[in-house]
Amino acid sequence: MADYKITLLKGDGIGPEIVNQAVKVLDKAAEKFDFTVEYDEALLGGCAIDATGVPLPDETVAKCKASDSVLLGAVGGPKWDNQPGNNRPEAGLLGIRGALGLFANLRPSVIFGPLKSASPIKDEIIGGNLDIMIVRELTGGIYFGKKGRTEVDGNPAAWDTEMYSVPEVERIARVAFDLAMKRNKKLTSVDKANVLESSRLWRETVIRISEEYPEVELNHMYVDNAAMQLVRNPQQFDVIVTSNIFGDILSDEASMIAGSIGMLASASLSGGKLGLYEPIHGSAPDIAGQNIANPLATILSVSMMLRYSLSQPQAADAIENAVAKVLETHRTPDIYEDGFTKVGTEEMGDLVCAAL
Repeated sequence: MADYKITLLKGDGIGPEIVNQAVKVLDKAAEKFDFTVEYDEALLGGCAIDATGVPLPDETVAKCKASDSVLLGAVGGPKWDNQPGNNRPEAGLLGIRGALGLFANLRPSVIFGPLKSASPIKDEIIGGNLDIMIVRELTGGIYFGKKGRTEVDGNPAAWDTEMYSVPEVERIARVAFDLAMKRNKKLTSVDKANVLESSRLWRETVIRISEEYPEVELNHMYVDNAAMQLVRNPQQFDVIVTSNIFGDILSDEASMIAGSIGMLASASLSGGKLGLYEPIHGSAPDIAGQNIANPLATILSVSMMLRYSLSQPQAADAIENAVAKVLETHRTPDIYEDGFTKVGTEEMGDLVCAAL
């Protein structure tokens, strides 16, 4: 029997509520598929600032490094808006990604059949069930480059640097090509090579790595065109690989095509098995504690964890199937439509467990 150690970073706002439901589902999957899970909790984000003065305590990093995987709720809220930039809750999120070497962010944009009507895109554009995987480089680029303030002609000015090294591009490209091999052997690399030198290096490197994957069809697209094509013809995409800032923007766009930000999971991976799994939505402090938050994105993050870090693909499939089954009859308020039964956070977790 396999035994896994999971660190829980429940975070702020609705984070504790949605993580609790995901844990309930993971425990049910463990019981069904004959493995065990041991949990350890640690602080990240605003709750960590309140308790320790910093958004990422050393103890949290140590606990995460000692675990098989990490499940995160959400961080942030207006309460900490007056913190300096390097001590905001979001700084803890950037910090844990760096500390764990999580360079690859996997953001699936999937439309579950029962939720097709929730998409703002017309049925004839979506076509069949949408399933796009965006692979975003997570620890390089403009978010981590040198930055500063200066003066130009006596006026305040600011600057940020976009930089990528060949090894950084190589490793994210290989993650994307490996995923493409397991899916439909089709990869789109998104850059701005007509303007940016960093993008020209990106494109050259991706083309060279493509020689290792002759079965994968590779095409390139400028980021502005990719943004347009995602809403014009999303079916043309399968796996997309791109830089940190472009991936940040495009993955949020793709999430809205899927109809509800409350449904979408993500995985942040290192070169090994350790990963951090989280819903892509925020901490929603305005609805915290009201038992109305949608836990399905966090539950589906557990499914990704089982698939990519814990080598339990059957359990991952079972959770995804259970979510699809529940959506045929029940909805949380954010995805509610007439004709369905409206349920709260806890009941949705119970329903997925029952469907398992």
